[in-house]
Amino acid sequence: METTDVEVAQQAHVADLPKELGFGDIVLAQIVYIVTLEFFGTAVKAGSAHVVLWLLAIVLFFFPQALVVAHLNRLLPVEGGLYEWARHAFGDAIGFLVAWNIWLYVVLLVAEIGLISTTYLAYAVGPSASGWAANKVMVVAVSVLVIGGLAAVSVLGLRVGKWFNNAGGILTIGIIGLLIVSAFKTRGEFLKFTAPPLSLFSLSVFSKMTFGALCGFEMVAIFAGESRNPTRNMARSVWLAAPVIALLYIVGTGAILAFVSPHDVNVIGPIPQALSVAFGSSAVARVVVSIVIMLLLCNSLSTDNLTFSASARLPLVAGWDHLLPAWFARLHQHYKTPINSILFVGWVTLAASLAVLVGVGEQEAFSLLQIWGFTLYGLTYLVMFAIPVLSGRRIGAGLGLRVAAVSGFVVTLLFVVLSVFPVIEVEDPALYAWKTIAVIVGMNGLGWLIYFFSRGASRRADLRRATS
Repeated sequence: METTDVEVAQQAHVADLPKELGFGDIVLAQIVYIVTLEFFGTAVKAGSAHVVLWLLAIVLFFFPQALVVAHLNRLLPVEGGLYEWARHAFGDAIGFLVAWNIWLYVVLLVAEIGLISTTYLAYAVGPSASGWAANKVMVVAVSVLVIGGLAAVSVLGLRVGKWFNNAGGILTIGIIGLLIVSAFKTRGEFLKFTAPPLSLFSLSVFSKMTFGALCGFEMVAIFAGESRNPTRNMARSVWLAAPVIALLYIVGTGAILAFVSPHDVNVIGPIPQALSVAFGSSAVARVVVSIVIMLLLCNSLSTDNLTFSASARLPLVAGWDHLLPAWFARLHQHYKTPINSILFVGWVTLAASLAVLVGVGEQEAFSLLQIWGFTLYGLTYLVMFAIPVLSGRRIGAGLGLRVAAVSGFVVTLLFVVLSVFPVIEVEDPALYAWKTIAVIVGMNGLGWLIYFFSRGASRRADLRRATS
């Protein structure tokens, strides 16, 4: 299939979608999606070596990712993003599994929202609420409320949802900037260039900082069919957002370390933890910290709003391609959003948020959700980086782009392999590892079965239409 054929095949469907995203909306969406506040906690685990690790991550993964995504965006700016890129390069089966893994990643990512919300609320209220994140009844109640809200906003569409994303991008820059200023005033110089120790733990932290924190440029491309001038704006947004994101991560991690030690950092809420220490315990400071932490929670919710909406588009586009039942491609009569897909994603996400709480503490539950999701996501990046390497001539990839893709592939593979090693203390590391392996293998096996039966059902339906 030629790239023009892919675009033409979507035109009839995309014509029904409102074109809500302009260039500024796309840039802020890149920032709010990629700057994941919880991964600051993982980076803090590296201590003063985080600067060297961030720089290595940027050179070996972040900019190679930007190069590949910008090239593929210009080549094929269509709704579905990486799913369509992979399907175009390697066929329907690989494309479906890419969409399946991205969809599962988003479900697990959004499923963290109950744990994140209760942690942030506890920091906002103060010491009297320190046990909220461990209260599973409260976590369940918050999960139901927030996931229901995300589904409602997603139904309304990007006309409403983009304002949440824009606010989240501005809040990300503003609040991390506030923490940086506080660290500079309190500690003075707080960035140190320390060589990381050569250990499995350091390598595991590096791989999680690299892929977990810096991936995501291709996610916003899922909305290409709902963007204005996606061929130009998607690629440009990558190069404008990239240096801002790199600076926020490097300096922001150093600012957290000015107030919190690597051993004591809360990996769920490292920034509210650092702000609580930075502003002290006076009444005025307490109010300021509470307000800032609530704004951070709004930022986290805006990220989940973006990812939830993106996940609902993948079954929509797979329905257009006859890889899933047409039920997933049905649009809301008024808002022109994939209503059935949104409701399905909402129920599955809620089930995941409840299931992971069984038998583990809140930080281990959070770590499991996070690492399962990002490992599934890592498999899709292996496919993305393979496109310039294996289809280089066909897509016009030069030597520099292919070298960058190899670098990104190797770093992503390192992350996937090391995902079984936790960066926090868990009761049973071996059980943690086996849970991760079982989820990754089991979910992809389930994906193959769904593809096989859906493809067979689609072919039978096509045959019936042809003979009727």
